[in-house]
Amino acid sequence: MFPTACAYNGMVVTPHRLASQAGLAVLRQGGNAVEAAVAAAAALCAVYPHMTGIGGDAFWLILPGPEQNAGDGPVFIDACGRSALGVSRAWYESRGLSAIPKRGPGAALTMAGAVSGWRAALDLAAAWPARDRPPLSLETLFADAMDHAENGFAVSRSQSELTAAMFPELANQPGFARHFLVRGQTPPENSRLTLPALADTFRRLAEYGLDDFYLGRLAGEMAADLKEAGSPLRFDDFTAHRADIRPPLTVRLSNARLFNSPPPTQGAASLAILALLEMFREQAGLDLRDETTLVHALVECTKQAFLLRDRHIGDPDHMDRPGQSLLDAETLTPLAAALIPDKALPWPRAAVPGGDTVWFGVMDRHGNTVSCIQSVYHEFGSGVVLPRSGIAWQNRGLSFAFDPGLPNSLAPGKKPFHTLNPALALFDDGRVLSYGTMGGEGQPQTQAAVFARYALLGLPLQQAVSAPRWLLGRTWGDSSTNLKLEADFSAALPLTLRSMGHVLEIVPPRSIMMGHAGGLVRHPDGLIEGASDPRGDGIAACW
Repeated sequence: MFPTACAYNGMVVTPHRLASQAGLAVLRQGGNAVEAAVAAAAALCAVYPHMTGIGGDAFWLILPGPEQNAGDGPVFIDACGRSALGVSRAWYESRGLSAIPKRGPGAALTMAGAVSGWRAALDLAAAWPARDRPPLSLETLFADAMDHAENGFAVSRSQSELTAAMFPELANQPGFARHFLVRGQTPPENSRLTLPALADTFRRLAEYGLDDFYLGRLAGEMAADLKEAGSPLRFDDFTAHRADIRPPLTVRLSNARLFNSPPPTQGAASLAILALLEMFREQAGLDLRDETTLVHALVECTKQAFLLRDRHIGDPDHMDRPGQSLLDAETLTPLAAALIPDKALPWPRAAVPGGDTVWFGVMDRHGNTVSCIQSVYHEFGSGVVLPRSGIAWQNRGLSFAFDPGLPNSLAPGKKPFHTLNPALALFDDGRVLSYGTMGGEGQPQTQAAVFARYALLGLPLQQAVSAPRWLLGRTWGDSSTNLKLEADFSAALPLTLRSMGHVLEIVPPRSIMMGHAGGLVRHPDGLIEGASDPRGDGIAACW
């Protein structure tokens, strides 16, 4: 087991070591946590293109440090793109489609919001009162991303394996082969891949500013390329897009206040799991130090939280109640009462589709903290890669329901349901925890596992991230709803869980299906701890 990384000057955790180092380089140049996070985000778009890109969405939680005199807690940035203004169920039916396709131009139906999130985060940090220098230039922030895209990076194992696995549905999508295949074949692990068009796009954004993505010549070119490919997105969708800054969702536990992202994300489910766990422990006298008790309790809390999520969460403008109300005692108490200490709730519910994502976190020496998650949804998103910009466009609109009358039903100009949800916790003793993971339905479950192991059981942060995990529901290429356990749990655990009624599947240790988690903790004396997931390709880069 690797030890938890420790430092005082700053730390960056991402699922790819080159992106962690890109963020660290910015911290070393005097950049703050937000600037380092943008640098890491951009680098991830280059070196982890199957997991994220500037053709996708992002959500941010930013906690200003003590020097900023920001006593209101973290700020939430919603950089989620809406569905095309001209899209509808009739749009698909007129093209002979009875559902939103998983790949291709019809899957590229929502605006890309990630770059607007970068802009909103940088604007927020630029206005902080305690700054000792001007903001760093975009050219500085994008330096590593441009270099990796222009001169090449070593293809990760996950990129090679997932490209091969999804080859039949990606290879013939517009632009994909030109940008992400080598002579028509999957690039092998550790082979050099260059993305020159993407490098040029970063240079253009550095020269003309991030607004060029939505209002300038770049926006016009992307809109034209999307139209040519057959997407419903148009230039008006670019100009209409804005990132939103809103209060995060929050719950109070016995030793900390937790924060997560509001709808259209599943952040309420992540918070509900941990709130229900505390209620379950108190009402049943659970000893969470027992491995079986902990896993069973969190799985059962997950089921109740997912049922709540699926009944209510979608575009907040179309929900029947505010997202924060899903976390009040009146809502959660009946759910907690349905939890049984030694019996599993039957779980036949259809799973929410999963997707590829990156979580990354940054803390600087002044206590400024970022928890961010960014994604193109499925591997390489829709598979549509725009010829002039080299941008792979997301397929997040696939999560819209095709049937009318639901909170997440397809409609023009609407935000889709999002699995993405970054997390933060403020402990009563002054510690700050930034944490998160990729992994679709696994995100709330892994967040709960990491938090419970670190905050409730007192495990070191790296051990809390690395320890064996579980997943209830869907993983890549699968629609099963069973409970998957990594094989390095104790031999007794699956036997006992099966006796409780859990339907189990054993998967290899440190399986990629469990997501790439990470975390950062800042102590009151300024010590920063960081943990990166051995299931990914990242590090906790620090100085």
